[in-house]
Amino acid sequence: MNARAVMAAVIGNALEWYDFTVFGFMTVVIARLFFPSSSDYSSILLTTATFGVAFVMRPVGGIVLGLYADRAGRKAALTLVIGLMTLGILLLAIAPPYSAIGIGAPLVIVFARLLQGFSAGGEFGSSTALLIEAAPFSKRGFYGSFQMASQAASLLLGAIVGSAISRGLSPEALDSWGWRVPFIFGLVIGPVGLYIRRNMADTEAFLHAKKTARRATLGEVFSTHGREVLCGLGSVIALTVSVYVLIAYLPTFAVKQLKLPFGQSFTALIVGNLLLTVLSPVTGAWSDRIGRKGLSLWSLAITLVIIYPLFAWLAAEPSVMRLVVVQALLSIALSGYYGPFGALIAELFPAHVRSTGLSLAYNIAVMIFGGFGQFIVTWLIRMTESQLAPTFYVMGGLVLSLIAVACIPATRHADVDEARDLAR
Repeated sequence: MNARAVMAAVIGNALEWYDFTVFGFMTVVIARLFFPSSSDYSSILLTTATFGVAFVMRPVGGIVLGLYADRAGRKAALTLVIGLMTLGILLLAIAPPYSAIGIGAPLVIVFARLLQGFSAGGEFGSSTALLIEAAPFSKRGFYGSFQMASQAASLLLGAIVGSAISRGLSPEALDSWGWRVPFIFGLVIGPVGLYIRRNMADTEAFLHAKKTARRATLGEVFSTHGREVLCGLGSVIALTVSVYVLIAYLPTFAVKQLKLPFGQSFTALIVGNLLLTVLSPVTGAWSDRIGRKGLSLWSLAITLVIIYPLFAWLAAEPSVMRLVVVQALLSIALSGYYGPFGALIAELFPAHVRSTGLSLAYNIAVMIFGGFGQFIVTWLIRMTESQLAPTFYVMGGLVLSLIAVACIPATRHADVDEARDLAR
């Protein structure tokens, strides 16, 4: 295995997803400190909207940094991305609350989220391209699975830290300084990731494409690979609604709708993300043998069938144990999609436009369906007065992704192996 390439990709994903996860988990606390209101509903709504604001910048960052990665190289883009991420986390870690500086407090939070959104926009496309191009053609599914496995591992780490902080501190200490600890902990990852990425080498596939292909342009991506962008965009929807609604929003949902203890709700997240971390490489490797498209379709279909009955069972008699069971079963079902996902959409594009194509498809879908997912779900629950409203949103996303995956072309770009053969 090309351990250096895998580590370079994983470390940035870890920082990005850990940060986004912690912000989602700390929504209840951040709402009180930075968006005070006479209504809990209004505070939560404002905070989830701020969570979503970062995603407005993701397509912008995806285009700018994706083109940069396809022109200057995966190394240059990934190094810049992790530097910007670290700066955004620093701003969150030191931001004074509303009681200290008034309106300036939420403005600092919003600016930090915009900066993080821009940098995160370039992370997925560049890191996924790196993983796929570093892999032997017969092991792309396995290598690509580390994209989603690292995301799940970061969500797992965020859940563990969130659980430890919320259980180990009093509500007063959590509001006073404890909520900053997860962000400060995340700052440790930044310098390590920066060092690893500055000392990595660009892939042979990119270097070959740079010599033989014309300069990547946004116009070419849309004109020549428009179908692939649409298929990739549709495929991302199920991924993003499951991550941002079933995982990141879960603590808020457990507290506000199910009336479960805040700290104990993290137990379900720990179990679910541990399963995704372990199973994603397994299903990714499995897709190298049986094919990615069929496995992905089955995974989406099974998840679509079981999600409503599981949440209805949970809502009928809410408990931490039932929450754990629901999260575990959904994670097992989704692992068949998470594992092959990186290779599934990376193979849609040739090397010279891969980062740009991936970034466009991924970030547009994440902005529309993921970034404001928590906001929409909170509003849906209020409007429908139904605790099952999140399942309606997720089920809609699953249906759209089923259609998109079914439309993915059967051909796969083999440029990685071709570049290596020419390089020998």
